[in-house]
Amino acid sequence: MPRPKFPNPIAKISKFLKQKTKVLSMSEELRRALYTNSAVSIDNDVIVPDLVGVTEILSDEHREQLCRHLPARAEGYLWTLVFSTSQHGFSLNSMYRKMAKIESPILLVIEDTEGNVFGALTSCSLHVSDHFYGTGESLLFKFTPRFQAFHWTGDNLYFIKGNNESLAIGAGDGKFGLWLDGDLYQGRTQSCSTYGNEPLAPREDFVVKTLECWAFI
Repeated sequence: MPRPKFPNPIAKISKFLKQKTKVLSMSEELRRALYTNSAVSIDNDVIVPDLVGVTEILSDEHREQLCRHLPARAEGYLWTLVFSTSQHGFSLNSMYRKMAKIESPILLVIEDTEGNVFGALTSCSLHVSDHFYGTGESLLFKFTPRFQAFHWTGDNLYFIKGNNESLAIGAGDGKFGLWLDGDLYQGRTQSCSTYGNEPLAPREDFVVKTLECWAFI
């Protein structure tokens, strides 16, 4: 009489580990796809809404690239200029006041004195706060030497924090993804864990030439 065959426990464990590894690998690939730090390649045509206001920074190409990364609640709305250093002066407090009644994500765009264009998309209007605020819809971006958008990594919740003296977007280990002084004149950009970003400008410390804030309303 032939002896019954019992499953090999080592083989079962090996098969399980292979399946588990495959699942983890797929999850990692999905995570990278969702939080990629490079420009998203989309073949579909992008509809770029009209501007309400005049920009001194954004080209049509800039706007098309940014449209690919807008949160769903900002899609399809007109881009309305709510603050510009050219029109309203170099003052962080003035910027806060112009956004006081706005309930919309904000596109903050900077051109520095060396011609680099970069900035942030925040999930809500900017205001004074003792604590960090905002959501994972926020991101940082730059256009030099190529367009890159840096989405939330999930590592922390340090999205936005501002007072009368400065504004910070993204933080971690004492570094800020984007920091501006109260005069909206001097700034700093560093790698930070909130967005896993590269510095947004070639130089860590920069001088603002023009700053614009756009709402989706």
